[in-house]
Amino acid sequence: MWNFIKELKRKDHPRYLGGLDFFKYIGPGLLVTVGFIDPGNWASNFAAGADFGYSLLWVITLSTIMLIVLQHNVAHLGIVTGLCLSEAATKYTPKWVSRPVLGTAVLASISTSLAEILGGAIALEMLFHIPIIWGALLTTAFVVIMLFTNSYKRIERAIIAFVSVIGLSFLYEMFLVEIDWPLAVRSWVVPSIPQGSLLVIMSVLGAVVMPHNLFLHSEVVQSREYNKQDDASIRKLLKYEFYDTLFSMGVGWAINSAMILLAAATFFANGVEVEELQQAKSLLEPLLGSQAALVFALALLMAGISSTVTSGMAAGSIFAGMFGESYHVKDIHSRVGILLSLGVALVVILFIDNPFQGLIISQMVLSIQLPFTIFLQVWLTSSRRVMGPYANSRWSTWVLYTMAVVVSVLNLALLFS
Repeated sequence: MWNFIKELKRKDHPRYLGGLDFFKYIGPGLLVTVGFIDPGNWASNFAAGADFGYSLLWVITLSTIMLIVLQHNVAHLGIVTGLCLSEAATKYTPKWVSRPVLGTAVLASISTSLAEILGGAIALEMLFHIPIIWGALLTTAFVVIMLFTNSYKRIERAIIAFVSVIGLSFLYEMFLVEIDWPLAVRSWVVPSIPQGSLLVIMSVLGAVVMPHNLFLHSEVVQSREYNKQDDASIRKLLKYEFYDTLFSMGVGWAINSAMILLAAATFFANGVEVEELQQAKSLLEPLLGSQAALVFALALLMAGISSTVTSGMAAGSIFAGMFGESYHVKDIHSRVGILLSLGVALVVILFIDNPFQGLIISQMVLSIQLPFTIFLQVWLTSSRRVMGPYANSRWSTWVLYTMAVVVSVLNLALLFS
């Protein structure tokens, strides 16, 4: 271990990645985590808990397991090749393959941004009674300024702080409700599909395993300026990246689970149907007290802002990658991608009558696009031409393709239903 630490402190190593510096290494995973504790998740999770109690907790567990595997796999691509998923697709696949997939990924990013901006707007309405449209404009303007003026490191630190606030908020509210823990534990591991729950299941799945996060993770792992001079260095990076992913996705699993538990213990237990997030806040006041409602609204605002930032970064990465470029906020293609995602989402919000339903549907759109991104990713990470000796093993390839098939089957079931 001592030799390992001394090796990492060599002058040619820009960043220290030793086990003692584990918390310095955390960052890229949390940027992904904030993407699946966004306002779209809030809507999907509260719908799941309020309508079906604890019974859909297993979807969070399944989605998180899939997420850990997929995010580690795509970060693997970024570390080994030095390319994000969008760049690799442009470089190694024909245009008739890459263009449609990346085009739909941009649309998925717009759908994501719609949910994130709406969440921030809803939170501003809760806290300051600002109309949804004006709240959406304020949220978008703040995020654009933050993305165009702040360095990546400042954004990363801000997002880690936001995630901490969200996690502490739900931890606080969990102490205020009575949870049926034996039923919750069973529901985390035993699948059940109540009648009429398929839309919500797909929304929860799309809200956890999100296409734009796969593109984002493969991009941000490169911002650490890792030393990749030899095989041993790359393998160590892959190991530490996995720890980062495992820790960060675990945090996301806990927060998403807490949302369903809170909704099940307050709304489902009292027979209350939640149709909008504003209603959830007002209903929490008599059930949990005014402080809980305030904490809920504050956490939602943090989630909306931070996830809009990561959504914009992902869109910039996808769009720049279509031109064979990496994400850089001063690059014209990255900026166009950011503005395209946030701008189109803002315009769509102007025509939405039911923000809560818009959040649910936006997450379903993500789950429909997801199989295309997964199949593309697995093909790239399984190719020796792309990954060399770091290509997926046959077992890994089989597991990853199985996940893609499962998501595709669920999508088909939703369409037929």
